[in-house]
Amino acid sequence: MLRTPEAVRDAERWTAHNYHPLPVVIASAEGSWLTDVDGRRYLDCLAGYSALNFGHRHPKLIEAAHAQLDRLTLTSRAFIHDQFADFCRELAELCGKDLVLPMNTGAEAVETGIKVARKWGYQVKGVAPGQANIVVAEGNFHGRTTTIVSFSTDEDARADFGPYTPGFTVVPYGDLAALTAAIDENTVAVLIEPIQGEQGVVVPPAGYLPGVRRVCTERNVLFVADEIQSGLGRTGDTFACDHEGVTPDMYLLGKALGGGIVPVSAVAANADVLGVLKPGQHGSTFGGNPLACAVATEVVRLLATGEFQRRSAELGARLHAGLTALVGKGLVAVRGRGLWAGLDIDPALMSGREACERLMERGVLAKDTHGSTIRLAPPLVITEEEIDHAVAQLAAVLAG
Repeated sequence: MLRTPEAVRDAERWTAHNYHPLPVVIASAEGSWLTDVDGRRYLDCLAGYSALNFGHRHPKLIEAAHAQLDRLTLTSRAFIHDQFADFCRELAELCGKDLVLPMNTGAEAVETGIKVARKWGYQVKGVAPGQANIVVAEGNFHGRTTTIVSFSTDEDARADFGPYTPGFTVVPYGDLAALTAAIDENTVAVLIEPIQGEQGVVVPPAGYLPGVRRVCTERNVLFVADEIQSGLGRTGDTFACDHEGVTPDMYLLGKALGGGIVPVSAVAANADVLGVLKPGQHGSTFGGNPLACAVATEVVRLLATGEFQRRSAELGARLHAGLTALVGKGLVAVRGRGLWAGLDIDPALMSGREACERLMERGVLAKDTHGSTIRLAPPLVITEEEIDHAVAQLAAVLAG
């Protein structure tokens, strides 16, 4: 008797319905492959929204976690532990920044970035108390806290969670003129994703990110890059900003930083920015805990080799070539960079959800986003043969 139907029913019975997952129940995983409770294997083409860039149970990351579990797991930030300095130093060096502030989830990193930008605005730029504003982009996804959904343009994420936090100005994504016009004397930061993941892996026009950098410098405004999904190798470089030779004032990092084992996020910036925080003004009991630091340090060391960035660039080219060949054969458009792709399916054929259900039946797991759009973000350890297999299964789904 199959175990999946009962397991799905139990999950639906006992959990709040804030997600609508595919009806698959995973029991184990290795590399790019998942196995469900009935022994069926699936190729993972979502990788936990990029939290699993290094695949499931990467040996070096599992080894680091096991070793730390036998020694020390939590101290709180009231004390310093022996994994903390190495993690902060090595991540700061990877980012080319002076300092790191470790947190847990991506949303916490974004909230931290907002707080730091505001405090910098008041203490360094000289903005009048209570007047700071931050420019953000339409179609953004930065998390789900009350402050963050206050500047979301996705009504599913925003509706009925008011009253909303003020202090944000929303402009069209990729429109440098609109962004420039929105900056005033009270603007402390521009907060954007270098590639909008949740919106469908939307890559901004060439020259947009350098333009944002130039305008922020000219107007004395912090450029805050949310690289929580796009960073740490996903796009074929360490950061998505790197493709256009851009360095933001502040990196917001998460997801892959925890190696798919523990939640780890961080803010990286120079001392003239992060240095505005003093003891007691911000914190987290679990942020930068020993287990998180042990795993995340190993993640940083994997990235420091450049291997995963190269794999993403080379295998991403193969993925995009295969997907582009399907335009006009069920796909309307393909976007993305590296091993990250947003696919617009002809809505006359099926919705994104229907496409993902049919892919699941063929042993490939992916995730829909808005309407008839799905996204692919396989682990960076995927092989050429596995990429070809995923594209072939998609082609079969589109062919009906």
